[in-house]
Amino acid sequence: MKKTVQLVAAGASVLALTAGCSSDADTDASGSPGSAAGFPVTIDHRFGETVIDTEPTRVVTIGFNEQDFALALGVKPVATRGNLSYDYRQRPWAQEALGGTEIPEVGSTDLELEQIAAQAPDLILGPYSFIDQGQYDTLSGIAPTIADIGGYEDVPASTWQQEFAVVGEALGKSQETQDQTAELEQKFANTEAENPQFTGKSLSLAFVMDDGSYLLLGKDDIRALFFTDLGFEIPDASETISPENLDRLDTDVLVIAGQGREQLQTNPLLAALDVVQQDRTVYIGSFSTDLPSALGYSSPLSLDYAIDGFTPMLAAATDNDPATVVPDPTS
Repeated sequence: MKKTVQLVAAGASVLALTAGCSSDADTDASGSPGSAAGFPVTIDHRFGETVIDTEPTRVVTIGFNEQDFALALGVKPVATRGNLSYDYRQRPWAQEALGGTEIPEVGSTDLELEQIAAQAPDLILGPYSFIDQGQYDTLSGIAPTIADIGGYEDVPASTWQQEFAVVGEALGKSQETQDQTAELEQKFANTEAENPQFTGKSLSLAFVMDDGSYLLLGKDDIRALFFTDLGFEIPDASETISPENLDRLDTDVLVIAGQGREQLQTNPLLAALDVVQQDRTVYIGSFSTDLPSALGYSSPLSLDYAIDGFTPMLAAATDNDPATVVPDPTS
């Protein structure tokens, strides 16, 4: 179930965020963190430790969002994993960083291990990949490989800050990572300060599934953590809600994806909820559209985009005026 949840659509201080990785040398002779002289580094992950001896130059990203983290640091992977349900090559938040480059794929639902080997990588990044032990063993025989850093067994889902810190450490770009992390955290803080009605409000992030059930996402899913960064309260754990128990979604705010407003409101049980009748619901459309996918990537690039996209809708949903119509996504 955990893997299935993650495949759908696919501030703490920076110093604390680097707890999952360590290096033998943090600075070069000039005192510049993250320089080539900072290697080797050792990264902790699900299957142990990976040592990266030198600054990588041929990086393959094998997870569902790692490409964005590398691009944010100016590193274009030589190959990447394709998205499952979204035209990810056109995602608006990454176009500037891609600069017109079309990165080859090495699989989507399933990884093509031979294609990965053919790229002759010197680093394989998969902190959000959900690979198993056998895949890791094969990949680590090709190049140093970083497996999942959260969201498995009893390990909590990693935050975007934790994933960014690991990617930055692995790429030798810790200072750039810290700078960008601080900038994005400040944007979250500014947005919450400008919308104090967000703070403490309960919020349900629900995905409509093919079988008619609703997947309610909690703190164990990176996509829902976006809303905690804006001050909202979300459930501790994800769960599947049957159509008969939709009252579980009747929180201060409902954010719902998988279907559009008109289609969803044909469901009388959903339409009867106070959160729907009082127009405190944010409809973000199908999984193939930009805003749900921005949550799926939950990267420094996509979260910056998501703040701009979600804020007007969330502001309208929390203004305590049922007459205010929550706008549809602009993208």
